[in-house]
Amino acid sequence: MRDERVPLHTKVLYGIGDITNTLFNTIVAVYFLKFLTDVVGLDPLLAGAAIFIGKSVDWINDPIIGHLSDRTRTRWGRRRPFLLLGIIPLALAFTFFFWIPPWENPIALAAYYGLMFALLDTAATFVYMPYYALTPELTLDYDERTSLTTTRMFFSILGSLVAFTTPLLIVDAFANPRTGYFVMALFFGVAGVLPLLFTFFGTRERPEFQAQAQPSLRESLMAVRHNRPFRFGLGMFLLTWTTLDIIQVILLYFIQYWLHMESIAELILGSVFVSAAIFLPLWNWISGKWDKRKAYIVGMTFFAAIMIVLVLIGPETPVPVVFVITTLAGIGVAAAHVISWAILPDAIEWSELQTGRRDEGAFYSLVTLAQKVASSIAVPLTAWALGLSGYQPNAAEQVPSALFAIRGLTGGIPAIMMLGGITFALLYPLSREGHADIRQKLVERRAKSDASS
Repeated sequence: MRDERVPLHTKVLYGIGDITNTLFNTIVAVYFLKFLTDVVGLDPLLAGAAIFIGKSVDWINDPIIGHLSDRTRTRWGRRRPFLLLGIIPLALAFTFFFWIPPWENPIALAAYYGLMFALLDTAATFVYMPYYALTPELTLDYDERTSLTTTRMFFSILGSLVAFTTPLLIVDAFANPRTGYFVMALFFGVAGVLPLLFTFFGTRERPEFQAQAQPSLRESLMAVRHNRPFRFGLGMFLLTWTTLDIIQVILLYFIQYWLHMESIAELILGSVFVSAAIFLPLWNWISGKWDKRKAYIVGMTFFAAIMIVLVLIGPETPVPVVFVITTLAGIGVAAAHVISWAILPDAIEWSELQTGRRDEGAFYSLVTLAQKVASSIAVPLTAWALGLSGYQPNAAEQVPSALFAIRGLTGGIPAIMMLGGITFALLYPLSREGHADIRQKLVERRAKSDASS
């Protein structure tokens, strides 16, 4: 077999590109619902409807763009052209995502944000999906993919740290939060897309994969349908990232209304992601010692336990204790970031052995599609749960039912979903040894093909 080690500079230049994805996704996940309820002034039920509509409209984009990238043939490769062409539309869509039209009708405002959500997700899909599909092309090695994903997740967590802590600093610099949010969006809209240029110029695609026949949409979807490792890996990924979506949306509410520590919210959130960045190598090492399935089970069990502990503390808890718990939560966040992503590319070779094709675009399009479908349900349900619980925007004290909902969404619901992900992991069928055997068979098949041609 050829040496599948990825040079450090390639890992770094590929990983930097995920800052764009994480910045935009995290800012939207953390601040958008609170922006709609507390700044725009929409009822939580109406805000949830806008998010649901916006996310739902975008469902069709992923399979189309994934299939398009599988069939693309250019001198820059199959995936990289999308990174370059999508920069300007993505920057524009994000900038106007936090603009408030001069309208008073709440239905019209909800419709505007639903439309902007659909436009932003479409522009994002155009670059994110091909970006993710680069992972299995940069290396075919089981453990090297974990290392590559660990590097990418370092930049992802760095982006999350910036996204959790910096936007409010920009917003609070302006007397009018409406102005502050738009300036924040303009700044991140321009600066946030620049990391994609590093990935475009710093990576190269495999010419042998570009030389393969262009699959039809039906062939790609059938390959995904019959891929058992992918189905279980997707279940793990889906439950993990839907859990993170819910936590990101609700955590500011938990800090402000339950802990009453809004003045140090940025430090609390920062402790989670600094810890996550520090402990990324730990999960890379654990995956190498065991395998990805076992590492996922250990990581998610630990994460679920810490989130339960977090919601058991209260406003009387000493601040240092809160920081200890959130730092421990960062260890679980690191596991969620690394392993749920690293386990997915291994199913590509399983599919290639069965079909003779590599359909990375189709696989990753269904990953992002499934994540959007789940998020388009989970995030609006979170908003609706707040509305039905009696939550009042900007109230000094929330009613007990609202506090119960906030705590349940922060700890109880995520813990249950993580247990679901662990169940999928217990059933996941592809080990390190199994993947190595598949790779060896593919090498032998390619050698025979080259000899006969």
